[in-house]
Amino acid sequence: MSGNVEADSKFRRATPITSKINTPTMAAQKEYKVGILGATGTVGQRFIVLLQNHPYMKIHTLGASSRSAGKTYKEATRWTQAIQMPAFVKEMQIYECKSEHFKECDVVFSGLDHDVAGPIEIDMLKANIPVFSNAKNYRRDETCPLIVPTVNTSHFDLIPHQRSLHGLDKGFLVTNANCSTTGIVVPLKALQDAFGELAQINIVTMQAISGAGYPGVPSLDIIDNLVPFIGGEEDKIEWETNKILGGLSADNKSFDYLKNTKVAAQCNRVAVIDGHTECVQVTFAQRPAPSVEEVKRVLREYTCEAQSLNCPSAPKHAIHVFEENDRPQPRLDRDVDGGYAVAVGRVREDKVFDIKFVALSHNTVIGAAGSGILNAEVAIAKGLF
Repeated sequence: MSGNVEADSKFRRATPITSKINTPTMAAQKEYKVGILGATGTVGQRFIVLLQNHPYMKIHTLGASSRSAGKTYKEATRWTQAIQMPAFVKEMQIYECKSEHFKECDVVFSGLDHDVAGPIEIDMLKANIPVFSNAKNYRRDETCPLIVPTVNTSHFDLIPHQRSLHGLDKGFLVTNANCSTTGIVVPLKALQDAFGELAQINIVTMQAISGAGYPGVPSLDIIDNLVPFIGGEEDKIEWETNKILGGLSADNKSFDYLKNTKVAAQCNRVAVIDGHTECVQVTFAQRPAPSVEEVKRVLREYTCEAQSLNCPSAPKHAIHVFEENDRPQPRLDRDVDGGYAVAVGRVREDKVFDIKFVALSHNTVIGAAGSGILNAEVAIAKGLF
């Protein structure tokens, strides 16, 4: 989609996600062989969907559990995506997630569950392979960047230090954020850049069931219901926000977390398939606080490094601002800009905080697999591999 408010018709839906392609950068003319860990799972399938028409990253090796190893992809996979399984992967062989099977890969994307991701991702790192992980295992590691590609790609500057600690010249490990964190830090970054320190942030989420993976939440728990608890989710938002919106030390060897920004979150699971909706309230440190119109302008005008580097998957607008009172909505707006943008609406004054707004993001695109892909595109454009 193009334009700042593409879905200007009340009943117009965004284009369903297959893959999103812009013009590649000059640095990206080489073809990169891609490995996918956890390829048969929900996030692994989304990696395949988003990479199937990529201009320079080509799927080379698919990894899954030992139960699936040796089978073809179509034999091992219960396909749950809204489009058909791409023909080119159907007969690809599944391998165990061991570095010996991925040595020809230029980059590996991990869609593994956190129960198994840790040692497998370190095995890939020690094999000198760049790894982009969707798992939570290393998000809190003090030598691992936690990057949302439309927010804090400056944190790639820590990679030389990480490599030096492991004795590597090519490999590194980067994680993307939790899906619910991703949807809020994009507009918060825009506000922080424009108006300075954010004093208080309160978030209430309404999170899609796909965020729980497949088969996900039991039908009797979610139909005609809302579940006001998602294990570990509130802590992730409250902690990750301060790492992502913080900076790096002067020597690029450590993270400079936000120290004065208080973040509180309440997380709910709702009967929506894709798209996390989050109600956000913000108090600014600066006085007087910016007006609603100033906030809208800043959100509309926000740009990120992925856009300036002309990365193929970068959204035309990192944030789409809606003026309709009843937008954004998951069914109508989760696919905005191919699912790589955040939709924001209902920006207004708050009687307790300064402002409030609603943010919507596609939890398996910019909130998961898409984040890894766009992070890799930025890393390639920066010459990291």
